[in-house]
Amino acid sequence: MKVLVINCGSSSLKYQLIDSVTEEMEAKGLCERIGIDGRLTHQTTGKDKYVVESPMPDHKAAMKLVMEALLDADHGVIGSTDEIGAIGHRVLHGGPTLTTPMLVDQHVKDVIRDCFDLGPLHNPANLMGIEACEDAMPGKPNVVVFDTTFGMAMEEKAYLYAIPYEYYEKYGVRRYGFHGTSHMFVSREAIKFGGLKPDAKVIVCHLGNGASISASIGGKCVDTSMGLTPLEGLIMGTRSGDVDPAVVQYICNKEHRDVNDVLNILNKKSGMLGMSGVSSDFRDVEAARQEGSHRSEVALEAFRYRVAKYIGAYTAAMNGVDAIAFTAGVGENDKNARKLICDYLGYLGVVIDDEANNVRGKNAVISAPESKVKVMLIPTNEELAIARETVALAQ
Repeated sequence: MKVLVINCGSSSLKYQLIDSVTEEMEAKGLCERIGIDGRLTHQTTGKDKYVVESPMPDHKAAMKLVMEALLDADHGVIGSTDEIGAIGHRVLHGGPTLTTPMLVDQHVKDVIRDCFDLGPLHNPANLMGIEACEDAMPGKPNVVVFDTTFGMAMEEKAYLYAIPYEYYEKYGVRRYGFHGTSHMFVSREAIKFGGLKPDAKVIVCHLGNGASISASIGGKCVDTSMGLTPLEGLIMGTRSGDVDPAVVQYICNKEHRDVNDVLNILNKKSGMLGMSGVSSDFRDVEAARQEGSHRSEVALEAFRYRVAKYIGAYTAAMNGVDAIAFTAGVGENDKNARKLICDYLGYLGVVIDDEANNVRGKNAVISAPESKVKVMLIPTNEELAIARETVALAQ
């Protein structure tokens, strides 16, 4: 079966066509500037990129161009849509109601719509992508894989906030966790690649412009750093991560701003950007550090320190750890960051092999043989994870 994996943003549509038997990607692409002017960049494996400039007033129009690209005689990979067995969709939020991957029906779409206020930037676009695929390929099974599914395995002691319980009952205010599809994939791959026991205790460090950490036992989430929204947890590219909630009121009073203004600052103007004053891109901040920027040096140190603290906390939560896996942009590509984070973990018996750590973008064990905790690099593959869930439900 070939599976088309769709990830829609408010003005974008990413896609991959995956052969579920070989688990190889056959084509991928990106529709940008939907609702503005429109650009499709399509690439078939082994061929050059193919760019189409064409109006895309909505996601339905974008989906039409995607299908034309996949069917194109020169750049496509399928002869007809009959070759596509199912469509898998990344959806941000299923709220407290939808907790597992599901075949799309009207109820599922209604709940995704009900969660617009929990995922205002993503859920509306995700729903538009589902409906665009239903229009483009009527009758094909559509499967939704929620970014919150992994975190829904947490126990009450981990997901409840210490606020009046009525807010959880009335509005679903709780910790959900995000990057869930990535954490699910990497935690399972770490057990498989590392030759660990099935019930291994694994900490996954998804480190990039968006960053989060999870603790899992046998691939089942025990805790994860993001909360009601992706704002909680680690320092990120533009997100503050954990702050005293009173900071919001204090800045509101001092700057004569409202809560929405300050939350916008915490989401879009904080993190590495706010601390360094240079950029939200870790590479730019590192370059500034090398040129003598003290603020950039502190920002990078603070990021690594926060990661190490979460690893320590999650080791305590699981009463031990068998493996630590690094993934995502920084985790997969920055050997220095991995080394400096692990330097905090001597108390766990972590020993990094510098030669083995000189690697990027592929599965690797980077700890020394004598290390008491196996440390790995496991590139994430959310699209493949979604394709696997889609096949399981659509067959």
